[in-house]
Amino acid sequence: MSETRTEISSLGEFGLIDHLTRNFEIQNASTILSVGDDAAVIDHFGKQTVITTDLLIEGIHFDLMYTPLKHLGYKSVIVNLSDVYAMNAIPTHITMSIGISNRFSVEALDEFYEGVYAACSKYNVDLVGGDTSASQKGFIISVTGVGEVAPDKFVKRSTAKKGDLVCVSGDLGGAFLGLTLLEREKKIYLENPQIQPDLENEDYIVGRLLKPEARKDIIEFFEKNDIVPTAMMDVSDGISSEILHICKQSNLGCRLYEEKLPIAELTRQAAFKFGLDPTVCALNGGEDYELIFTLKQEDYDKITLNEEIAVIGYMSELEEGCKLLTKGGNTFDITAQGWNAFRG
Repeated sequence: MSETRTEISSLGEFGLIDHLTRNFEIQNASTILSVGDDAAVIDHFGKQTVITTDLLIEGIHFDLMYTPLKHLGYKSVIVNLSDVYAMNAIPTHITMSIGISNRFSVEALDEFYEGVYAACSKYNVDLVGGDTSASQKGFIISVTGVGEVAPDKFVKRSTAKKGDLVCVSGDLGGAFLGLTLLEREKKIYLENPQIQPDLENEDYIVGRLLKPEARKDIIEFFEKNDIVPTAMMDVSDGISSEILHICKQSNLGCRLYEEKLPIAELTRQAAFKFGLDPTVCALNGGEDYELIFTLKQEDYDKITLNEEIAVIGYMSELEEGCKLLTKGGNTFDITAQGWNAFRG
């Protein structure tokens, strides 16, 4: 990063917004009016509109000691788009609001917005507005995502049916292990700043935390193969927590199989290195931004060829509860021990 430091106060609020949005080009025909007026104007041409919002707060959701600002910009867009995809919709627009203290320079915010633009460009999303404010301490990010979906093709959490297959995209637990590793290295560094961080061969789990992707490919696969999941969520708090939401809102139980949980070999190795159980990391880790969804059994043949989708169990009667069947043949109750922003 260059040595120059431009104080935000030298630009003023509108000058800052102009500066941060100066290179943004519109990508969607539905964007009628973008940044620069009191509000954006969007026309979704007969599609239904999906809206979601996320708040990310320094010290709660991210730590700038090990999170590069460009990665943070990218991730703050991704976590929002992931919620739109979880409704079986295609994201088209975001607004981005930030609260910043005077410890951030214009150059630092440029870095953050570089990540924002990279994500918008990759996922074909327009940044159509936002706000900036001074913050007494720390960095506050609020993102609102807008998406579109063909009428009544959106997918809720509450519509799973008994006998439906429980499926998940990608692999699980990597982001949690990335966080565990970075927190360990931070502690070592704070105790002895002379020691260089040891992230040797841990690119995969660190990447899963710092630069997640949203599962656009899965939603496109559904459309191409004429699949509409019966229920769906994104995996932000851990798969055990998400499946309990689906069970509760659909008034059903479930059976998940430990041996079916998709865990990458690098994630497994990292878990063993930390003395952790890979299954526990996969169930409770969170921040994977994969999709968990339920499917009618007759759609099974359509997904068998997609290596990015694993069938991990099925939905059962409410009375049967939410159970995990272990490799050893034992049965445990699934409990929500995922990430909780309000836990002390």
